[in-house]
Amino acid sequence: MNKSTLALAVAMGVLAQQASAAGFIDDSKASVSSRSLYFEQDQRQGGADQRQTVTGLKFDFLSGYTQGTVGFGLDVQALVGVNLTGGIDHQSPATTNTVTPVDSDGTPVHNWSRIGANGKIKFSKTELKAGNALAPNLPILVANDGRLLPASYQGAILTSKELDTVTFTAGRLNREIGRASSNWAGIGGGGTRGSDGFSFGGADWKVTKDLTLQYYYAKLDDYYTQNFLGATHVFQIAPDQSFKTDLRYFNSNSDGANGKDSRYAYRNGYNSGGLGEVDNNTWSAAFTYTLGGHSLTLGHQRVSDDGGMAAVNSGNIQDGRRRPEGEGGNSYYLYTDIMANSFTRAGENSTFGIYSYDFAKLGVPGLKATWTYVSGRDARGLGGAGANQTRARYDEWESDYRLDYTLQSGPLKGLGFSARHATYRTELPAATQQNIDQTRFYVNYTYAFW
Repeated sequence: MNKSTLALAVAMGVLAQQASAAGFIDDSKASVSSRSLYFEQDQRQGGADQRQTVTGLKFDFLSGYTQGTVGFGLDVQALVGVNLTGGIDHQSPATTNTVTPVDSDGTPVHNWSRIGANGKIKFSKTELKAGNALAPNLPILVANDGRLLPASYQGAILTSKELDTVTFTAGRLNREIGRASSNWAGIGGGGTRGSDGFSFGGADWKVTKDLTLQYYYAKLDDYYTQNFLGATHVFQIAPDQSFKTDLRYFNSNSDGANGKDSRYAYRNGYNSGGLGEVDNNTWSAAFTYTLGGHSLTLGHQRVSDDGGMAAVNSGNIQDGRRRPEGEGGNSYYLYTDIMANSFTRAGENSTFGIYSYDFAKLGVPGLKATWTYVSGRDARGLGGAGANQTRARYDEWESDYRLDYTLQSGPLKGLGFSARHATYRTELPAATQQNIDQTRFYVNYTYAFW
């Protein structure tokens, strides 16, 4: 826990003593969650494969609020990860390890840990959280949780629900810690220098019970500014039958040093402006038909030609260098952000389909199967030479299978298993992206103390 967070925690403790602490204790929750992961990735065109088993624990204490017009509270989170077997052990700084932190020689560490806390203040229906255990899940920033432990951010987030149909969210974040790291760093934007801060604000307006509109603005200092517009509508055809429309649009542009200083280059494939300049529009339209246990989603996504979509790359910057890719990781608020690829390269046209079935309809609650397929075409790449380089276009596709089961009763109620497999194939040069077969198996369990 860093000094600023410790000072905040002490201040909250003093305030809690001065006010009635009944709500602080009575409304609190405490739990410990375990996650074990087997991760296997085969590089089909050569290179370092990965087979690794890890396990982790996450402890959460979420207090209630002290009584009074203004309530005070404190959330504490502690995490530890352990490498059980495997991992890349070749002597190379360019390790392909994507699960654990690594030593200077590229080998995985045996264990890593961190602790964080958020102080919180509540007035009416407005809540402010400040600390270093923030995990936003917003269209303009999704905290990455794709491996063993989740990424976290330091800063403050304000959420207000004073209007019954509108939720306002705003915040400022200045540090981050990646999903496989114990070290805080500047917020990653793809270059070798972290950003000094990420500012954002927006609103979710529930126009009717079936229609929600969204707008968010974000700025990653010296990398990009971003506007997001979203709309979702659910048409309830019958009690077990519905049709959902989901529209998303992102507009991202260069900010500050981006496009001028190579240390702040945004790296997501081809950029026509040079020096990784951000200049992007990305839109998607998805339509989901649900009938009983069946759910089918079909959609299309378009990334503009001048540069790939911009997003925070959590935990990938430290001491002026890019850390191994596994320690960070982008998460996009997109249907195409799946196991092995995100389909967010400049110029890429992607068509996607998702089919899932909930076996509760057949008398097996807790069992669900999902298949996802994405076909991306015309992604701009850096292949070729001279004048032909900027005109290179490539196709790629990915097929993912997923089977989830959670125990519904008994002493281990809530114990969950998830088996996932991805097949990814691309025409991009091997130096840029390789064909991948990836398998993951998760075991998850959460025990609530109270």
